[in-house]
Amino acid sequence: MVFNTGAALLDAVVLAVVSNEPDGAYGYRITQDVRQVLEVSESTLYPVLRRLLKDGCLEIYDKEVDGRNRRYYELTEPGKERLGFYREAWGDYSGKVTRILREAER
Repeated sequence: MVFNTGAALLDAVVLAVVSNEPDGAYGYRITQDVRQVLEVSESTLYPVLRRLLKDGCLEIYDKEVDGRNRRYYELTEPGKERLGFYREAWGDYSGKVTRILREAER
């Protein structure tokens, strides 16, 4: 990717990915979904998940799957609020950038 991926954008994408799963999402699945839009490694995403947990945006629970424990992440109410804020801010930001880039085409 040509453009920098800042902490806020990573947080926003991770929160959006987790919100798409009604029962929460596990780490590997989150990584795969985020990689569809951003070039990031697992070693980058797990600190993001820990930060969002610490900030109260996510909560975790463990579930046994095929005899192994799998950690799931779910959005909390503060996480839903933050995601809403990010969605609004992204719409404003991306709209402005798109306008400028399209004007440059003329």
